[in-house]
Amino acid sequence: MHNYIYFFTATILNWQNLLKPDKYKQIICDSLNYLVKNNRVTVYGFVIMPNHIHIIWQINEPDIIETVQRDFLKYTAQQIKFDLLKNHQNVLAYFKSNAKDRAYQFWERRAYTSKLYNRKVVEEKLNYIHNNPISKKWNLCSSPELYKYSSASYYLSNNNSFDFITDYRTGI
Repeated sequence: MHNYIYFFTATILNWQNLLKPDKYKQIICDSLNYLVKNNRVTVYGFVIMPNHIHIIWQINEPDIIETVQRDFLKYTAQQIKFDLLKNHQNVLAYFKSNAKDRAYQFWERRAYTSKLYNRKVVEEKLNYIHNNPISKKWNLCSSPELYKYSSASYYLSNNNSFDFITDYRTGI
């Protein structure tokens, strides 16, 4: 279980563009940084889009994938909620939940996770996530390395602005 690299995707409830503001993207980055610094995960790649995220990571022992994903999504949701309560209560109303275990829900209930069995598949997924911001649907920038909230600049321009990224070639 700990030898695998995983592709993880989480989506904002109802595909709303909650992650459009940079301050919410930064919450995601800060959380990834925390998980790496505390040796819970190794992050090989990521992209934060306006309404979803993709992460390529490996879970470090003794953690398990379900626990890390739960903690990550719960923490980021709480931090976003705190900001919305303080600064954007009108937006917070869109995420009101009738569930017994929460007042608000920001992430869709079932995140997607798949094992990446070899280097070729890791490279395909990295290519996919790095090209996500330049797709016709999003058109967020003109080339992958120009999108700030992605590991593309790390791999394509040797720009290590996120110190939580590890080169996947060292782990495979």
